[in-house]
Amino acid sequence: MKARDLMTPSPFVVQPTDDITKAAEVMRYENIGGVPVVTDPARPRLAGIITDRDIVIRCVARGNHPCLVSDVMTPVPLLTVLPDAEISEIVQKMETGEVRRIPVVSDDGMLLGIVAEADIATKLSPAAALPLRKRVQQYSAERHVR
Repeated sequence: MKARDLMTPSPFVVQPTDDITKAAEVMRYENIGGVPVVTDPARPRLAGIITDRDIVIRCVARGNHPCLVSDVMTPVPLLTVLPDAEISEIVQKMETGEVRRIPVVSDDGMLLGIVAEADIATKLSPAAALPLRKRVQQYSAERHVR
C-alpha cells in the first residue's frame, strides 16, 4: 500500500503566525494530535508540524503563553514521503524519527496529505496493522521516556 492510499488528503493546517490556540482548537475539534504548518494555505508549502506535545512542553509548561505556532513547531526539514512511498518506507521513517505522523509532499514540497499511526490502524487489516503500530509505538514511547 502506498502513502497516497493511506494518507489523509488535504489535512487541516495552521500558519507559523497563528497563535497556538488555533492549532490547539484544530486538534481538539478534529481529535488529532498534530497539525502541519504551511506558509500559505492556498499554496501549502510545508513549513513544519506542531503537535499537542509541542504546545504543552515548549509553551504551556514554560509559562510562555501567548505563543505563536512558529515558537513551538518543529520546522522543516522534516521526515516526509512522496505519494508513491510504500508503507514499509513510511513505518521506517516513523521509527527513525520517533514520530507518529509523516507528511506526504509533492516533489516541490507542497503538502498533499499526512499519514498518521491512526491511518495505518484504520486502513490496513488488523493483522497487518498491529505489528506496524507496535513498532511505531515502541519507538515513539522510547522518545518520550528520555
